[in-house]
Order: sequence, then C-alpha cells, then structure tokens
Amino acid sequence: MELVKPDLGLLFWMIISFSILLYVLIKFAWKPILKALNDREKSITKSLLAAQKAKDEMAKIEFGNEKITQLAKMERESLIKEAKELKNNIIEEARENAKLEAKKILEEARQSVEQEKNKVINEIKNQVAALSVDIAEKILKQKLGDEAKQKSLIDELVKDIELN
Repeated sequence: MELVKPDLGLLFWMIISFSILLYVLIKFAWKPILKALNDREKSITKSLLAAQKAKDEMAKIEFGNEKITQLAKMERESLIKEAKELKNNIIEEARENAKLEAKKILEEARQSVEQEKNKVINEIKNQVAALSVDIAEKILKQKLGDEAKQKSLIDELVKDIELN
C-alpha cells in the first residue's frame, strides 16, 4: 500500500526530477519541436497554395484547350465552306466553259454546213450551166444546120440587141 500512497520525500524528489526534465525539454527540445511544427505548417501552406495555383493553371489550360478546340472547329468549318465554294466555282466554271465550247462547236458545224451547202450549190450551178451550154449547143447545131436558118436567127438577134 505504500506505492498507492506516496511518501512526502518521494513526492518531493519526483517534483524536482520532473522540473529538471521540464527545464531540459523547454531549453533544448521545445524550440526545435515548435520550429519543426512551424516549418511543417509553412510547408503544408505552401503546398496548398501550390496545389491551388496548379489547379487554377489547369483550369486556364483546360479553358485554353476548349478555346483552341473551338477555334479549330471554326477553322475546320471555314475550310470546309471554302472548299465547297471552290468546288461550286470550279463546277460552274466548267459548265460555262462547256457551254462556250458547245456553242463554238455548233457555230463551227453551222459554218461548215453553210460552206458545204454553198459548195454544193456552186457545183450544181456549174453543172446546170455546163448542161445548159451543152443543151444550147445541141439545139443550135440542130437549128443552125441550115444556112438560111442561121441568117434568120442572126437577124432576130440583131433586132433584139437594137431594141434593148
């Protein structure tokens, strides 16, 4: 039971040894422990600030990525629109060129047909003229086979010439 009820001397020496221990701890250990705790607190604060800064930068980067993606989509749409317009312009130009070429070919064909027509008409005229001359020659040979007939024809022609 003596351990449960400490003696006055034991209590005195326990208080003195506790006071010495407390003095040694305050003198040598308390400041480094507090310093370590403060350093740790500062480190945690800096880490939290760095994490917040990184989070803000990530948000900015994410916003930038969204903006870049949006710009890329707009650029793609613009390029597609330009390509469609260019395609339509090329098709329209090809149509116009085809129309002009068709008109040119038709005009050349008309001219060619007209030339051929004129050639044929001239050829027919020449043949008609040649045939007419041949027929006239044959008729005149038949009519003018006689000398009396020749004189009467000459007289008629001279009269016609004088009248005109």
